[in-house]
Amino acid sequence: MPRWDDYTTGERIKILRGKSIRQSDLAEMTGLSLPTVQQAEQDKRLTLQTLMRIADALGVDTSVILGQQAPRRAMEQDDRAMVRGLSRAVHDAAAGFLPAHGAAPSREDVRAAVARGWSLYWRGEYVEAGALASPLLGEAVALVHEQPADAQADAWGTLADVYRLAAYVANLMGSRDLAYAAIGHAQIAADRAADDLRRALVMSGRSWVYLRDARLPEASRLAEKAATDIEPRFSRATTEQLVVYGSHVNFAAVVASRLGDRERAEGFLSQSHATGARMGSEVRAHGTLFGPATATTQAVGVNVALGQTGKALALIKDIGHGQVNALSEAARHRYAMDKALAQADAKMWDASLDTLEAALRAAPDWARHQALPSVIVQKVGKASTARLRRVSELIGAPASGGGGRPRRA
Repeated sequence: MPRWDDYTTGERIKILRGKSIRQSDLAEMTGLSLPTVQQAEQDKRLTLQTLMRIADALGVDTSVILGQQAPRRAMEQDDRAMVRGLSRAVHDAAAGFLPAHGAAPSREDVRAAVARGWSLYWRGEYVEAGALASPLLGEAVALVHEQPADAQADAWGTLADVYRLAAYVANLMGSRDLAYAAIGHAQIAADRAADDLRRALVMSGRSWVYLRDARLPEASRLAEKAATDIEPRFSRATTEQLVVYGSHVNFAAVVASRLGDRERAEGFLSQSHATGARMGSEVRAHGTLFGPATATTQAVGVNVALGQTGKALALIKDIGHGQVNALSEAARHRYAMDKALAQADAKMWDASLDTLEAALRAAPDWARHQALPSVIVQKVGKASTARLRRVSELIGAPASGGGGRPRRA
C-alpha cells in the first residue's frame, strides 16, 4: 500500500473528499469554482488561498493535503514527547498545580527564562522552546500564588506570556487542540493582568491559530481587532507600543492577503511601514521583534499571496543583506520561503530551488514544520531534475515535476 506522501497533492485531495463529496460539492463548500477544484485535483494549479479553503472544507490541516503528515499526525519521537509534556503542563497549570520542588523562583529568573523561550522560538527551535515552556508554566503559576492578592498583576502577565509561547509551539507542531487550550488560558491570564498590550498579543495569537486551522474569516476579524485596539498615537507611543502595534498590523496584512483582500492588505502594510519608519531599527518586546526590516520583508509574502509577483520581485531586489540579517532567524527563513515562492510564480525555476535549498539546509528543523516548501516544489515546472529531487528529499516529499505523479530518485 502506498505511503501518504507517495500520492500527489491532487490525489490526496480526492482521497480526502472520498466518494460522498463530489467535486461540485467541494466547490460549493469552499466557495471556489468547479474548474479551480478540478485543477487542484489534477495538480495543475493550487494557490495558498485554494489550499487553505480546501483544508477547511475537508476538516484537515494544510500539511495533510501537502503530504507532510498523514491524516493522523505522525511526528518524530522527540516531537511527540515534547508535545505530550507540554500538554500536561498546560492543563496542570490551568488547574493550579504547583511544582513539587522547593519554593517559587524569583520574578527575575522567570522573566529571564521566558525571554530565553521566545529566543528559542524565533530561532526556529520549537522542540527546545516547548520543552522549556513545560516546567516554566509551573514556575509561573507558583510565582502568581506567591504574590499578595493585590500585587499579582505582573505575575499574571508573565504567566500569559508563557501560555502564549506554549500555544505558538503547539500550533506549529500541528497540535491544534492544545494550541486552542493554551491560548485560551493565556487570555484569562492577560485579563487578570489588566494589560492591554498582552490582551492584544493573545488576541493576535488566537488569530494565528485560526489562520493555521484555515478559519480565515475569524482570523481576519481578530487580527484587525487586535491591531485597532492598541493603535497608538505616534507622537506619544513608547517603543514597546510601536513593536506590538507594528507586529499586529503586519499580521493583519498577512491574513487579509490570504483572503485575497488587496485593499485591506495594502492598508495594513502602509501602517506597518509607517510604524517601522518611526522606529528606525528592529526592536524586541514581549517576545516579538519588529522594525523597518520586518515590515519590508513581510510585504514580500503579502504581495506573493495577492498574486502580485512583479511587485514582490521588485521588493526583493531592493532588500539588502543588512535588512535580512536584522531579522530573527525564523523570520529570515520565512523571507527565504516567500522569495522562493515569488521566483517560482515568475517561472524562475532554478533560482527558486536554489533559494529554497539554501533555506532548507540552513534550518532543517524549522523547515519541517512549514507548509511552503512543499507548495514551492509543487509549483516548479521546469528545472534541473537533480536539483528538484535533491530539494524534494530535503522536505521529505516526492519530486512532482510540476504537479505530475511522483518521480522516484
